[in-house]
Amino acid sequence: MAVRNKEELLVELSDNVAGMDDDAVVSVAHEYVQAGYPALDGITEGLVDGMNRATALYNAGEYYVPELLVCSDAMYKGLEVLRPHLERRTLSEVRKVVIGVVEGDTHDIGKNLVKVMLETGGFEVYDMGRDVPAENFVAKVKEVGADVLALDTLMTTRIGAIGEVIDLLEEEGVRDRVKVIVGGAPVSAALARKLGADGYSETAPEAVDLVNALLAGDASSAE
Repeated sequence: MAVRNKEELLVELSDNVAGMDDDAVVSVAHEYVQAGYPALDGITEGLVDGMNRATALYNAGEYYVPELLVCSDAMYKGLEVLRPHLERRTLSEVRKVVIGVVEGDTHDIGKNLVKVMLETGGFEVYDMGRDVPAENFVAKVKEVGADVLALDTLMTTRIGAIGEVIDLLEEEGVRDRVKVIVGGAPVSAALARKLGADGYSETAPEAVDLVNALLAGDASSAE
């Protein structure tokens, strides 16, 4: 059988996620990796693109929560196939990242993608899950001696929870020991600065670059 081109397979991956076809996405993902195409592109330009399309349909009122959940299931099934083929980076010094979704928010798709990218980037990641109280984040940062704390929310109403975590880090005297990055649809670089975070990332792959830049002392890359 002839090997199909990369672009065609990326479109199919995206279509399968947006179209809620979790069986087809697995088949196409296997075909994609067997053809030798980069797994990272399959995730970002295929699976994530499809999830972004599904989210747009949800925001437009064409999809509802059940459809969005089925789309996310399809994305995760494709991710299971592609993830083992990501090129992993080994850091000379293992750096620790605590990650989670702030209290009051149960949307964790973005957080899960950032976790995958960070692990692939060679970081030791502690996933706190979703709907995490501020005190739990701070306790974990202190327990493991985290270098970075990554906070996520998809809800405009929960943006304030990010500030609560950062304020508590200050109160506990550990703010200067950990870099704080934030992400999520309602967050921006300007808002991140206002909340007191060290940096903001719009996408999962960019989060890895951001963390590397912050730990290297390059503040300009946190914009």
